[in-house]
Amino acid sequence: MTRSRQDVAQLIKRVQGTHHRLLDSALSERGITLVQWDALRHLAHHPDASLHDLALRTFQSDQAFGTLARRMEDRGLVERTAGPGRVVRLTMTDAGRELLEEGRHVVENILDSTVGHLSQRDLDQLGDLLARVLDGVSAD
Repeated sequence: MTRSRQDVAQLIKRVQGTHHRLLDSALSERGITLVQWDALRHLAHHPDASLHDLALRTFQSDQAFGTLARRMEDRGLVERTAGPGRVVRLTMTDAGRELLEEGRHVVENILDSTVGHLSQRDLDQLGDLLARVLDGVSAD
């Protein structure tokens, strides 16, 4: 089957939308949104990141991420810490780490149900193709 670029772009969007709906629904049963869980995940991988860096990594504006960080702080998932100059950083609390780990299991279960039927070779090929797409995108 020959697919146009628009067809492929639509498939990518549909997969992402499906993952988002399934993950948000499953994570909400644990009392966390997908956006909050993603913020915790990025914080775990980049503990020295500023609020601005975390906003970029989670595809949010600085203002939206600031609001999210405040809600997470109010829930006891993170604490604000001062960085160099005016930089503000977040530190994950034990409650945040616990919720992050619970969320990892949820995410793995959802991914098993969506892409779990793909072989490792298929996953590698798909990952390589998507990385090539991103490599070709200008940073402007």
